[in-house]
Amino acid sequence: MKIADVKCYELRAEVKEPFTSSRGWRHDARVTNVVEIITADGISGWGEAFGPSSINRAIVEDLIRPRLIGRDPFDVEVIWEETYNRLKDYGATGLTISALSSVDIALWDLIGKDCGKPIHKLIGGAFRSHVQAYATGMYFRDMERVVDDAVTEAQKYVSQGFRAMKMKIGLGDIERDRQRIAAVREAIGPKTRLMVDANHCFTVPAAIKLGRYMQELDVGWFEEPISPEDVDGYALVSQALDMPIAGGENLFTRYAFRDFLTKKAMDIVQPDVCCAGGFTECKKITAMAHAHGVECVPHAWGSAIGLAATLQLIASIPDMPPSLIPMPVLLEFEQMENPLRDLLAQEPIVQNDSLVAIPTKPGLGIEIDRSILQRFKKG
Repeated sequence: MKIADVKCYELRAEVKEPFTSSRGWRHDARVTNVVEIITADGISGWGEAFGPSSINRAIVEDLIRPRLIGRDPFDVEVIWEETYNRLKDYGATGLTISALSSVDIALWDLIGKDCGKPIHKLIGGAFRSHVQAYATGMYFRDMERVVDDAVTEAQKYVSQGFRAMKMKIGLGDIERDRQRIAAVREAIGPKTRLMVDANHCFTVPAAIKLGRYMQELDVGWFEEPISPEDVDGYALVSQALDMPIAGGENLFTRYAFRDFLTKKAMDIVQPDVCCAGGFTECKKITAMAHAHGVECVPHAWGSAIGLAATLQLIASIPDMPPSLIPMPVLLEFEQMENPLRDLLAQEPIVQNDSLVAIPTKPGLGIEIDRSILQRFKKG
């Protein structure tokens, strides 16, 4: 089996109600770059890159594609190392690694299809057949209704069967954040797990002050409290609070995670398979996290391809720590409007009573609806 071609599809799907987080990124559309790697015998493997679609496309087409034509997809780790060592001259983190991630995912999809096995069977097997999903939402839309809207949305997730959810925080006022979190906690009750995500908008002192409030509200984890460049700051926040500190969606490759793990700066690491290096690298990150006694709960954002890839990775992650009744490895199931998540796969990935089944068909376990691909293709 040899690679004959590599194609990119920049996708853009408008959303009816724009939303934002503490960083001020206004989402009025869902965008992504999808990679299709095609073999000489006509098998296609699909991957996705986290981040700006046009830049990811340029990196794949200009820097990676020429190195793939004629290669054997089964040399996936060889390809990863060779490509990484060539790309790192232009940046060992960021969009170069996101682009490499999409190619790695597509190669594993090809391998799975050729073997007739889902990817999790090729990277160690499945520790679970279903995964508990948590709803990510409660972004900022109407700034005059940030409390009421969050409460209404949280109650909707409970009614849909979710037993855990994550809300956005970072309103520029610690007291305002505290009131909003407290209102959501009261609305969903004590039995529903609640996490928060600040998208790295706080200083160390502010994160610690708000974290102490949140401990009283039984918040499950505090995600990205401060900037990802500040490893020592993360360690200070983690040491000051009893609640778990999570992060890692903005970290790329095992090398970035190594620094956080060796300093015990996070209690939960959240690599994104679409930007941290694909399956090849995320398996190494997971193993390294567990060697340091740290949980790994992958981040997920994007289309059905990224969601399916995350499920395949989660299936292969051992319980941490191993126990008779282990803590579940959660799936981030982002709930804001996203046609690329809901329509791109011929059979959508759905949750039932908070559980999502691990796809068992070959490769990623999904089939791409090419009519949807063409519908949202830019240009």
